[in-house]
Amino acid sequence: MEKSKFLTSLVVVMLVLPYANATLSIPKAKKHFVLVHRPCHGAWSWYKIVALMRSSGHNVTAIDLAASGINPMQALEVPHFSDYLSPLMEFMASLPAHEKVVLVGHEFGGFAISKAMESFPEKISVAVFVTALMPGLTLNATATLYTEIVALIRSSGHNVTSLDLGASGINKKQVLEIPYLSDYFSPLMEFMASLPSYEKVTLVGQSLGGFAISKAMESFPEKISVAIFVNALMPGPILDAATVFNEDWALATTLVRPIYFFSLNDVSKEIVLSNKKYGSVRRAYIVAAEDKVLKKEFQQLMIEKNPPDEVKEISGSDHMPMMSKPLQLFTHLTRIANKYS
Repeated sequence: MEKSKFLTSLVVVMLVLPYANATLSIPKAKKHFVLVHRPCHGAWSWYKIVALMRSSGHNVTAIDLAASGINPMQALEVPHFSDYLSPLMEFMASLPAHEKVVLVGHEFGGFAISKAMESFPEKISVAVFVTALMPGLTLNATATLYTEIVALIRSSGHNVTSLDLGASGINKKQVLEIPYLSDYFSPLMEFMASLPSYEKVTLVGQSLGGFAISKAMESFPEKISVAIFVNALMPGPILDAATVFNEDWALATTLVRPIYFFSLNDVSKEIVLSNKKYGSVRRAYIVAAEDKVLKKEFQQLMIEKNPPDEVKEISGSDHMPMMSKPLQLFTHLTRIANKYS
């Protein structure tokens, strides 16, 4: 009798366990993630996140902005920032009226998703800025990054020269006319060569500009009083440029593409935000703690000036968390999506 009861209990347990396991493993409602890359990259940069999302049953669309990834446009065919953003805008317009997506932007892709938030707020459940530029109603990110800095220096009575490198700003060269990094740096090198022998300057570089000022430091050390790296790549005698760009280097070198350098005025005109539209979309920010391009301090400044609904941090992450910390990024993205769906 006891043996019979034991066998009956065992059968019941065996029947219940598969159901319990199946219940526990059922994912939350499927989400549609839309991923937007940084300049010069493409949808390919999200390949680890795309694989994780699809294996978890989610729908995911990684966008190639104009002249990026496998988009057929060439850099010189996208002279305006609106042209660069058009693939994302067209995709958002094509979504059914009832569908809401989780919009994710990396670095400069923060501007792209901000434009989409202003244009299609009703189609976005939450926007996630992954170590990204995050403009807002009281924070003009383009002004913060450039205009205000120059204005402050000049208002203090200092002389300031802001250089357009090759095929950048109002420089007359076109992208395809500067096949080498030396061509890109040439305006800075020519300016430094033109300085009187007695004059010393304070040299400031931001992001990839760190490589430019490093070249100038090697070529004209006697003309530089101090070099300042602002959220910039900083190579050195024991840290070469190749080491700085070690993340998935082999993949990136085969897929990166040149980009048209849009003017500050062009970007500012395109990113005009309102409380009614942009402000109605839930926002989350994911901080990359060890980012050497957008330093943690600058990320926190944007968060402080333009507070999102939620902030997450990935410890030990560099500027490319989708490659260096894909599981952590995936976890944050899915949790945010589930919370704000």
